[in-house]
Amino acid sequence: MDRLRIWFYRNIQSVNTSFKRYLHDEIKWDNRLIILVGARGVGKTTLMLQYMKDNLPINDESIYISLDDIYFTTNSLINFVEEFSQNGGKHLFIDEVQKYKQWITEIKNIYDNYPNISIVISGSSAIQLLTSEADLSRRALYYTLNGLSFREYLNYNYNYQLDAIPLNTITKNHLPLSLELSSKIKPIKAFKEYLRLGYYPFFKEDPETYHKRLSHVINTVIEVDIPNVFSIELNAIYNIKKLLGIISELVPFKPNVKKLSEQIGISRDTLVKYLQHLEKANVINLLYSQNKGISLLNKPEKIYLNNPNISFALNNEVNIGNLRETFFLNQLISSHKVRYSGVGDFKVDDNYLFEIGGKNKSTKQIRDIPNSWVVADDIEISIGNKIPLWLFGFTY
Repeated sequence: MDRLRIWFYRNIQSVNTSFKRYLHDEIKWDNRLIILVGARGVGKTTLMLQYMKDNLPINDESIYISLDDIYFTTNSLINFVEEFSQNGGKHLFIDEVQKYKQWITEIKNIYDNYPNISIVISGSSAIQLLTSEADLSRRALYYTLNGLSFREYLNYNYNYQLDAIPLNTITKNHLPLSLELSSKIKPIKAFKEYLRLGYYPFFKEDPETYHKRLSHVINTVIEVDIPNVFSIELNAIYNIKKLLGIISELVPFKPNVKKLSEQIGISRDTLVKYLQHLEKANVINLLYSQNKGISLLNKPEKIYLNNPNISFALNNEVNIGNLRETFFLNQLISSHKVRYSGVGDFKVDDNYLFEIGGKNKSTKQIRDIPNSWVVADDIEISIGNKIPLWLFGFTY
């Protein structure tokens, strides 16, 4: 245990607190059990360490541990917590919980038997953590950390102090907002950078190898995370990789499930199940129509990669129209209901209609539809009913 504490002190010492993610101030940190989920590489560990450094005593009362440490191959978490409690422990932060087979049972026991200890847990695989919701939902508060928004990228990479803007404020005040922001930043240049390498905070470590490292993250999700959660066989991993390869070359597209399943050599239901696995793993986003729910009985209307950076990691050539739609969906889907629309590209919250395109995109298709806008790339300032695409990167 002494080695784990020394390791914790070193992590606390090295963590930078100058930039904090949007979720930092939304979490109710005083709750006794918090579960933090999100894709690999979005900054969950940093978020926890930052909170500890700024708000907790760095002594025997607090500790951060990772359950992929070799210590936990021969020592149980419950025994560790017993010793931690005996030494005055009150605040326990646990990372990589998916690497520890009995974590759900032991967390429940710790919560029930050590009422003086508050617990924050996180892990590399959001999909594995989500399987625990039925067991821990009565006890825990769940939070999802997304990758960097365009706004956060500007703050993180260029040291701005730009605030988030709600969607309804953007639709009502897009002209003054775009005028004000474009006077402070160069949105077009920065936006193109963001599409290529701004979603995962680790881009700053080495931009030159960013896409290679991102492709390794995606491989780990498919080869390790998904099999651990859904107990799939080796040939299923190959089929999921094959499916992702096809998707990455065609997105966004309206899938012909029958044809696609035949191409891969799996059943229709298995194909839809694999698509949902990839979505839960934050690799793709599935877009459904307004009238259909999400189930194995309903295929998605369109399939997108989760964020534009993945397009660059998986393909030598990317389509700009694909990137635009992928960005818009990615920035809104976490906090809004986004659905496929036969007229326009996206129906949001059953109220707003958006058509995505370049700066010359016409408003003809949605001209007579209330609460509808063209979202245009390569413009700094709103023009009539056209809102700059980059402005939707300020929603969180």
